[in-house]
Amino acid sequence: MSQVPTILCALLDHLDSVYHGKAWHGPTLRGSLRGITVQEAGKALTQSGHSIADIALHCAYWKYSVRRRLLNSKRGTFAWKGSNWFTLPTPLTDELWQKILNTLDEEHEALRLAVESFPESHLSRIPKGSRYSYIQLIQGIAAHDVFHAGQVRLMKRKN
Repeated sequence: MSQVPTILCALLDHLDSVYHGKAWHGPTLRGSLRGITVQEAGKALTQSGHSIADIALHCAYWKYSVRRRLLNSKRGTFAWKGSNWFTLPTPLTDELWQKILNTLDEEHEALRLAVESFPESHLSRIPKGSRYSYIQLIQGIAAHDVFHAGQVRLMKRKN
């Protein structure tokens, strides 16, 4: 990572610290998901009827969405059919829960690679079809992880 410009290093550090690193604010997204059983993951607990599994896949989707914008890739290439919020089968199986967690990890790593190779000089630009600059999108996806990490922590208490 020594070849990566300083601002990109800072963004990568931020992405990692809120996802699975050691964060000053408390539990990370991946840390919040640690130890959740398939029964807990599949139980709808939010006012909108979402489960922890729904939230994990939703987070993976938005990591994909930001990465797609950074790379100027076409839509429709996410590993799961659909977008944003997905309809998951009930009851949730261990295999499907693990697949969701794997997708989340894979999308985080793919996002990191996209940020690492992104031209620093383009960070302030606004991609076509967006209201936000590339740097805002990267910072926003980190904030998205923090928001949902807190949500998952509250949901774990309800279980």
